[in-house]
Amino acid sequence: MYEGKPRTLFFRFAVPQMIGLLFNSVYTIVDGVFIGHRLGREAMAAAAVAVPLIEILISVAIAAGSGAGVLIAARLGSGDRDGARRLFNTAAWMLALAGGLVCLLGNLFLEPLARLLGAGPEVLELACGYLWFIVTFAPFQLFSFLLGGMARNDSRPKLAMTALIAGAVSNILLDYLFMYPMNMGIRGAALATALGPIFSVVILLPHFLARRGELYFAPCRPRLSDAGGILACGTPSFVMEFSIGIVTFLYNIAVTRWGYGELGLAAYLVIGYLMLIIMTLFLGMAEGLQPVFSRLSAVGEENRALTMRRFSAKVFLGVGVVCYGLILLVSRWFFLLFVPADPELVDFAVEKSVLYFCGFFLTGFNILVIAYWQAVQRTGRALVAAVLRSVVLPPLLLLVLPTLLEREIIWVCQSAADALTACCIMFALAHMDKRQTGRP
Repeated sequence: MYEGKPRTLFFRFAVPQMIGLLFNSVYTIVDGVFIGHRLGREAMAAAAVAVPLIEILISVAIAAGSGAGVLIAARLGSGDRDGARRLFNTAAWMLALAGGLVCLLGNLFLEPLARLLGAGPEVLELACGYLWFIVTFAPFQLFSFLLGGMARNDSRPKLAMTALIAGAVSNILLDYLFMYPMNMGIRGAALATALGPIFSVVILLPHFLARRGELYFAPCRPRLSDAGGILACGTPSFVMEFSIGIVTFLYNIAVTRWGYGELGLAAYLVIGYLMLIIMTLFLGMAEGLQPVFSRLSAVGEENRALTMRRFSAKVFLGVGVVCYGLILLVSRWFFLLFVPADPELVDFAVEKSVLYFCGFFLTGFNILVIAYWQAVQRTGRALVAAVLRSVVLPPLLLLVLPTLLEREIIWVCQSAADALTACCIMFALAHMDKRQTGRP
């Protein structure tokens, strides 16, 4: 499964996960289109309240899955199948506990949670109705991503892709069914979102219950040391995934602070949907490559892992350039999906997206190298780079640059953050690769 040229491995592992996650992101966007067209602005605001919570759930699941995946690949590479299965079951117990707590506490404190997430009096009832489904079905959301990650590490990347696509397509179909023929309103949209991961879990579970691979459910006593190792290895993935929410939060503040008003906020909302698609392409490919990097490193094939990383970097950079070209050519048609009757908003979003995405080809490069470092257990490097591009540089640039220059510069701050991060990463890689290849 791990033999072949870099191109072969890339298409075997990276592309299926990219396709699966892309479908997952598309259903989020379609959900927004349905709500906006069917229910209007208030319902969109109520649904937006749940986005940070959903993002946290996905980030936690991906962190546990990738953290366990790195350690499992190392165990399988060294022939320790029992240790790999113990890690898999420990990760499952961790997310079962997390999902149970979210479900319990979320239902007990639903209204305070809605207020904490930003629901005002005018949308509080709608937001609570939406959030109830999200917190109640949280365990399925967590397990759909965990089991998908474990299937990839168990040499079943296409199964993981199929499960993600099935969850996304079912969500879209149920969105239409619940919101149009059944006229269930925002609760229908929330129910469709909650049921989607269940279809993914149903597809993935037989692989682990029927013991079709190296990883399967088995009685074991979870170890705190294993749980700690999973969390430590998975933290960079958590930061990368949750950075979408962090950046959105920071930009909402900056857009308001620098006087762009409702037009700016609405424009950034639809720009954010476009950002989600591009980030999903990069994150999906990076997650798909994790088992490859981990397994090659575990069996001592460091040079193959290095060759694989260099080939993947060219692909990521190429995808980034193509995405920016498409933004220049067709972003207007994308924005028209959400606000077809508001040409002023569409024009504003088109203008600002040209600035906002100018450096996103480097975003993909950064995400790839962070995933590579994480996969080969250079966790400290991965964490520093992930925090730098999402937690340190964006708020610093958003605070300083508009004060020194002009308010328009806020739209290039994220690209600038990724450019600076890429410089730091390339400097670190140059020294790391020299040591690895033995060059002076």
